[in-house]
Amino acid sequence: MTTVDKEKYKCLLPLIASGNEEEEKDYKGPTPGELLEPLFKQSSCSYRIESYWTYEVCHGKHIRQYHEEKETGQKINIQEYYLGNMIMKNPLSEPDQGEKENSKDGAKEIPTKNIEGQMTPYYPVELGNGTPCSLRQNLPRSSTVMYICHPEAKHEILSVAEVTTCEYEVVILTPLLCNHPKYRFRASPVNDIFCQSLPGSPLKPHNLEQLEKQQEMQKMPFRRVKEEEMPSTKEEKFSSIHKPVAVGSHQLLTVGTTHISKLTDEQLIKEFLSGSYCFHGGVGWWKYEFCYGKYVHQYHEDKESGKTSVVVGTWNKEEHIEWSRKNAARTFYLREDGTQTVRMVSHFYGNGDVCDLTDKPRQVTVKLKCKESDSPHAVTIYMLEPHSCQYILGVESPVICKILDTADEYGLLSVPS
Repeated sequence: MTTVDKEKYKCLLPLIASGNEEEEKDYKGPTPGELLEPLFKQSSCSYRIESYWTYEVCHGKHIRQYHEEKETGQKINIQEYYLGNMIMKNPLSEPDQGEKENSKDGAKEIPTKNIEGQMTPYYPVELGNGTPCSLRQNLPRSSTVMYICHPEAKHEILSVAEVTTCEYEVVILTPLLCNHPKYRFRASPVNDIFCQSLPGSPLKPHNLEQLEKQQEMQKMPFRRVKEEEMPSTKEEKFSSIHKPVAVGSHQLLTVGTTHISKLTDEQLIKEFLSGSYCFHGGVGWWKYEFCYGKYVHQYHEDKESGKTSVVVGTWNKEEHIEWSRKNAARTFYLREDGTQTVRMVSHFYGNGDVCDLTDKPRQVTVKLKCKESDSPHAVTIYMLEPHSCQYILGVESPVICKILDTADEYGLLSVPS
């Protein structure tokens, strides 16, 4: 192959082959139910906020659909329906048993669902005994929770649909299923092309080097260390297949190399507390951006109309301290040995965009909680609106776990000593 700059390379085109079938056949690991077990044991909940209804999925427990309205005299009226409750004592015991029996002969058919044009395998969990449905002679509501693999997900609710009267389907994105080959997303394979420079040509084409430099420059504000300074077993797992392969005395180039850069824990904490490392989250129409000590934004991005952004609240230390004198800025958890540790801190962000319904600035209470995870970048963000344009933003992350105990009487956090 010859580039536009007359540089010559000998390139080896890959044999297009898939090892998925063999991998699935040889798989002897945990069943999908066993992979999901940590999610059920954590008693964690996922939320989806829509224009009127909010959906709450407490994994292995229930699905709740509710709407809160503020009435005169500060009374909050809650309209709610349970779309399903877990009937079995162990939500994963029966499906798992069936999975184990069928896995021996491979007869188990994995159900699939059309997700954005792609037939996607899912693991179903049935919930019944919900709120009686008046349209069906008071039969209880029921739901099927469909767990699908998504490596970057945080157990978000992708969709809630009423497929027939008072029967629902809820799709949950989770990384836990991705360890099972039969539940992985079947993306179109990307095959590497290996190229070797011929005599008189540089190791890398000039245009490729220029492109890589431009990409590195774009990443610079977010990168603080080089990959080789950050040994990581997880990084090795995904990047080893992209490393240059030595054949004889020549070095082959990989086209389309993917670099994964990560901040160390200490750097991540400093970046977070300075407000330069922001958390993003949310599913559905609105997404949320939280920059500690700066602001909370609610936004929607559209290809045609661009980005619509609403300032939900901005940080003012004095206003927060005044707020904390009347509200609990810290809540504590009592350990078995009698000592207590900070469980959550609450911060006040006011002076947001003016609300059309109240003619007052929006404001939000940010509740920061610890979320244990293998990935320091994992974050769960959900927003509630108990009163018109007065919000609660829940933020859970492993970064917060490391700094909760530094909270002072006002709930303000600092870098651990």
